[in-house]
Amino acid sequence: MTKPINELAEEWLRLDEDKSTTDEIYKLLVQGNNEELEKRLRNRIAFGTAGLRGPMQAGFACMNSLTVIQASQGLAAYLLENEENVKHRGVVIGRDARHNSEKFAKLTAAAFAAKGIKVWWYEIPTHTPLVPFGVRELNAAAGVMITASHNPAKDNGYKVYWSNGCQIIPPHDNGIADAILKNLKPVAWDTSVVDNDCLLVEGALGLVRDSYLTAIRAAVRPEGFSGTSSPELKFVYTPMHGVGLLPMKLCMENLGLASQMIVVEAQAEPDPDFPTVKFPNPEEKGALDLAIQVADDASVSLIIASDPDADRLAVAENASGTWHLFTGNQLGILLASYLYEVYPKSKPKEKLAMLASTVSSRMLHALAAKEGFHFTETLTGFKWLGNVGLYLEKQGFDVVYAFEEALGYMIPSVVHDKDSISAAAIFLTAVSHWSSQNLTPYSKLQQLYEHLGYFEDANTYLISPSPSTTNAVFMAIRALGTPHPIQLGTRKILRWRDLTVGYDSESEDHTPDLPVDKSSQMITCELEGGARFTVRGSGTEPKIKLYIEYVGESHTVAKAGAEEVLQHLLKEWFKPEANGLKLA
Repeated sequence: MTKPINELAEEWLRLDEDKSTTDEIYKLLVQGNNEELEKRLRNRIAFGTAGLRGPMQAGFACMNSLTVIQASQGLAAYLLENEENVKHRGVVIGRDARHNSEKFAKLTAAAFAAKGIKVWWYEIPTHTPLVPFGVRELNAAAGVMITASHNPAKDNGYKVYWSNGCQIIPPHDNGIADAILKNLKPVAWDTSVVDNDCLLVEGALGLVRDSYLTAIRAAVRPEGFSGTSSPELKFVYTPMHGVGLLPMKLCMENLGLASQMIVVEAQAEPDPDFPTVKFPNPEEKGALDLAIQVADDASVSLIIASDPDADRLAVAENASGTWHLFTGNQLGILLASYLYEVYPKSKPKEKLAMLASTVSSRMLHALAAKEGFHFTETLTGFKWLGNVGLYLEKQGFDVVYAFEEALGYMIPSVVHDKDSISAAAIFLTAVSHWSSQNLTPYSKLQQLYEHLGYFEDANTYLISPSPSTTNAVFMAIRALGTPHPIQLGTRKILRWRDLTVGYDSESEDHTPDLPVDKSSQMITCELEGGARFTVRGSGTEPKIKLYIEYVGESHTVAKAGAEEVLQHLLKEWFKPEANGLKLA
């Protein structure tokens, strides 16, 4: 039987001891605003492989003190059941500089301490990759990072890393979600355990960060490395009002590049309101405008940028007077080509491995096929890239790199997650290497196109009014043919892989080569003529994402092919006007 909304509100007021959020619910009750109460209280914020993420408001559906405590209690209980020696090994806790991040991190620490679990505490805001690095470095049972990455200022999140230093994958997400529901009554609101000398809470940032910087240096300049940094190398860096400046400065000092970095001062210090950008995401149009202005004033032709929690990296280059913002796919293949080029000739090439997710460019696959090293495709997200990377290492592969098109780059010898700092260190070393060949990143990219073919994309997204609309649209797409549609526009569909229903036209028994997830929509198709696309429902936003790539004999042909496929998808499959979808 469905509980009346007033009962849910009373339950909230009984459990919540944070005055700011109890006041919110109390005011809504007094106003009789049942519609807003329903939005806030009826459904619980979902715990998935990305942990929690949502707006900071009162209510079971949002990010707030109560839902953070409940998530922490559930995670603690699940760890005690499923990992060994949890109380001694402990949990690493970090946070970014968003509104409420410090409070949420302290409440998380208090919840673990209340269960007798040691807390490895990062004393100041730091970048996300330092949490998974710390988990491996300290042999901790898990890690929690309080961050909403590049989401708007009103959001926050709770990201979980398992004992292997990777983001969680099934079945841990469901196991933790179930454990949360069994541990809803808060046992600790007192955050003084962090500020006072509690034996269970130990500051760990200094120790872990030193080891992290050493790991980056070893990745950039391995034994036998003979490269040198170009004294002409100058670059502008923006942390986008996030936490990236300190780790980037320390990393550049460690590599002897600090004097060659110019910082965008207006975006240098953490500011949870992100005042100079519409969205704190370097992928968004206009996000690098200030950095470009600083670069132009200083006559510098290279920009690097982190998102607010400094796990994503963006790069732009002034190529012949025009600023070129590299896509995630372009930067992805540039880093891969460099790591392949400097890979020791003494090591067996067939054991070298690189990875990319299914929504990313196939250009890395083409490089691997041409040069004879191993390539593996994974599902979307670094939870898969990290875990599959670890699996390949156990199989005897030397996994040196993984990337995803959304500006994520993983250097596994440092951390099994995306990391803008280690990726920037590799990239800047590559820039010096290319410079010795009279190449810039942009001209190196053109060289790679000539070598591998011209890969162009037409990626975009549709805003969906509801999950039910998204599901209905995908059901209608599947109904266009039996067992699947055979044509899009004038092109035949050569391969149909549906990871929602579990069908792959290419395999003998039609079983897909990647894990099936009935709870999320994802279809990949290969078309005649050199086109490939993946369409999927986003797990964290009300969006349907379209990733379209076309390979042709020139940029013009490839771009036109990708755009044509996009138009056919919109007209024949997604029908925005008829389905109430809004094109980005």
